[in-house]
Amino acid sequence: MISIGVTALVFGVVFLAELPDKTALAGLVLGTRYRASYVFAGVAAAFLVHVVLAVAAGSVLTLLPQQIVHAITGVLFLGGAAVLLLKKGEDEEEVRKPENQSFWKVSGAGFMLILVAEFGDLTQIMTANMAARYDDPLSVGLGAVLALWSVAAIGILGGKALMKKVPLELITKIAAVVMLGLGLWSLWEAVTG
Repeated sequence: MISIGVTALVFGVVFLAELPDKTALAGLVLGTRYRASYVFAGVAAAFLVHVVLAVAAGSVLTLLPQQIVHAITGVLFLGGAAVLLLKKGEDEEEVRKPENQSFWKVSGAGFMLILVAEFGDLTQIMTANMAARYDDPLSVGLGAVLALWSVAAIGILGGKALMKKVPLELITKIAAVVMLGLGLWSLWEAVTG
């Protein structure tokens, strides 16, 4: 059964963490050069692969005693908050232009770009972390994939307009505060058992 609360929490955390990420900018670049639906198909498929891998890794952690899982997830959330607060502006990645505008070339370029760029990324680690924390792989996976797809759609269709209205620094700080709160909560549960 899907937990709407867990799905919504995961969606919020992953959405805020991914929005300032380099892949949103890469989606924006691809979306300005190619048909948006082709780009989104490739990007969405790559994000789905990443979420499945993250949820599987997180589900393995649920085999540990609950206090250890809370301690691990607390430390990982605090680490994620630190990464968001300390990261400097990243250079935009160069996007190679497919030879033509065919569905397979454009979606393949989007798929490969995201598959490589997101492997071991903060949002993938946070998804694994939440899968371990909530022991609800379906709800966590659904929240994470919907958040990543939403950020991809925003990046592809209207990233420039959003970034003009909402400072990237503010989005990053909000995501860091949410992760900090989740980290402290997890550590509190680990200590109080």
